[in-house]
Amino acid sequence: MSDAQPTVFVVDDDDSVRESLKLLIESAGWQAETFGSGEEFLSRQRVPGPTCLLLDVVLPDLNGCDLQSLVADRAEMPVIFMTGYGDVPTTVRAMKAGAAEFFTKPLVDDLLLDAIRNAIDRSYAALADAAVRRALEQSYASLSRREREVMALIVAGRLNKQAGGELGISEITVKAHRGKMMRKMNADSLPALVRMADRLRLATGLKG
Repeated sequence: MSDAQPTVFVVDDDDSVRESLKLLIESAGWQAETFGSGEEFLSRQRVPGPTCLLLDVVLPDLNGCDLQSLVADRAEMPVIFMTGYGDVPTTVRAMKAGAAEFFTKPLVDDLLLDAIRNAIDRSYAALADAAVRRALEQSYASLSRREREVMALIVAGRLNKQAGGELGISEITVKAHRGKMMRKMNADSLPALVRMADRLRLATGLKG
């Protein structure tokens, strides 16, 4: 994934702005794709590699903030806003919603390129984080029901004997399940397992 060339999306209804930004982006070594409206962009299939979005606030259909909310689940695609009007409430709304930067036109090339570079770094980090999460979810899915029960009790601080008492099984049996569970989770220590459980709670509802 790290070998994928980053793609910078540009959504702006001004033809000249789209063309100049496309040239600037490509001169920096990134791919550029331009769109004249929010709906046009939303019809584009999601890209699996690193991306960021340069988004105009005023568009002919959806406004920029509405489009930002529709792609809020794309953590791997930071949003950089640009506008021809200095609108403080809009800026605040965009930044609170997670925008990486907010620029007022005319754009300064060096500042914009720096912002894109930082956004792409964030995209790489988000993609790496998602890959780790998927691996954890796959490991957790491989556990048996009993191994999940043991994991939940162990990360909640129970000793093997205590876990056995709660589950109605012997301490030796708990140890056996715990060993298999640790191997399947690729956890080399209890602290590592606790960190994994903390991340899995968001996706699996694992309870301590």
